[in-house]
Amino acid sequence: MGKERSLVNRMVRAAKLDVDLYEEVEADTTANGQALTAVVIASLASGLGTGIAGLIVEGGTWFLWGLLIGVATGIAGWLIWSLLTYWLGTTIFKGPETSATYGELLRTIGFSNSPMVLGFFFFIPFLGGLIAFAASIWALVASVIAVRQALDFSTGRAIATSFVGWIIYMLLVFLVSWLVL
Repeated sequence: MGKERSLVNRMVRAAKLDVDLYEEVEADTTANGQALTAVVIASLASGLGTGIAGLIVEGGTWFLWGLLIGVATGIAGWLIWSLLTYWLGTTIFKGPETSATYGELLRTIGFSNSPMVLGFFFFIPFLGGLIAFAASIWALVASVIAVRQALDFSTGRAIATSFVGWIIYMLLVFLVSWLVL
């Protein structure tokens, strides 16, 4: 694998919102493992940030919970978000040029999580929350590009698909949280 296809290079290009990167991973059926690894790295970083914040505020047990919750929700969120976006994009928002597989969305959306590595800084009082919020917005913008490229959409369709998908996803997260807590 060349330097341009290395995981770190691809994650940096994804965070830079490099359209060519999203086209590249859409077409690269061997990049599923890299997409998963990108999600795991971003989830670990966010989980560590959450865990350290919990450690500072509550003590040792919260570190482990923050880490586990960060990784589990990152991977589950990626799988659910990709499937939801695939369904919305190939049914409700389908355009004349729309053509995609679930794997294509899985790969592109996996890499769109790259900005979430900044979630590591969540533990920094006040500033950490702002950094994590900015990283979330950045990842959402990256996901719009990922959706646009994977589904061969216009930017408007990609925004609509991502926005509706995000609302449905957040409702699901709220419902699960409400049922569990």
